[in-house]
Amino acid sequence: MGILARTTTIIKSKINKLLNRTEDPHETLDYSLEKMRDDLQDVKQGITDLTTEKKRLENQKQDLEGQIEKHNKQAREAARQDRDDLARKALEKKQNKMQQVEDLTDKIQELQSTQDNLVQKKDKLKERIDEFKTKKETMKAKHTAAEASVDVSETISGVGSEMDNAAQAIERAEDKTEEKQARAEAMDELEETNAFESALDDKSDIERELNSLSTDSNVDAELDELKEDIDGTSSSDTSTNDTKQTKSTDEIDAELEELEQKAEK
Repeated sequence: MGILARTTTIIKSKINKLLNRTEDPHETLDYSLEKMRDDLQDVKQGITDLTTEKKRLENQKQDLEGQIEKHNKQAREAARQDRDDLARKALEKKQNKMQQVEDLTDKIQELQSTQDNLVQKKDKLKERIDEFKTKKETMKAKHTAAEASVDVSETISGVGSEMDNAAQAIERAEDKTEEKQARAEAMDELEETNAFESALDDKSDIERELNSLSTDSNVDAELDELKEDIDGTSSSDTSTNDTKQTKSTDEIDAELEELEQKAEK
């Protein structure tokens, strides 16, 4: 196979595939039926034209037969009057007309045969059209049902796909929710253990221990100073304390609260 032939085959194949994709069976069937009806109309027109021609020849034949009868009478009358020359001419015309009639008869018979053949073809074509019409409606109904089935299947498939996507979305949402819940619980646990305060405090453990020791030392020193002050006061007021009665615990608490309130103001 040559390059041109292969190229032609490929082009035809691609065009055929394109036509198959774009072809609407309903339109194709309707067009085929319309084309067959056009063919039937052409056959009927052919039969009509043929019948018209045959009728014209039959009229012409009938006219020639009348002329033959006329020439026959003329020949008889000329012979009766001993006019052989006129009789001969009349007979010659008669023979000529008879030959024409014979030719016309053959032509008419030929046209009649053609007409009969066309009528048979016309009847067969009409039968085919009637059958095709029935099949066309059946095929269109089947195609419509097939299209509906495909549409329903595609719709169901589409719904199935959407349901799968929805299920996946729900699963992802559940995973994120569980992750958030776990994170919230972890935050609560860290807050309960004061892990946040430790994390926010930038001092080291050693610094915090040293600060604690310093605070304890200051407290101890202040306590010692307070005791010395108390001891000095006690020695200078021994005679006074000996003569005075010891205050009760309630009175001391009251005085402390009064001092605390003054300090707050």
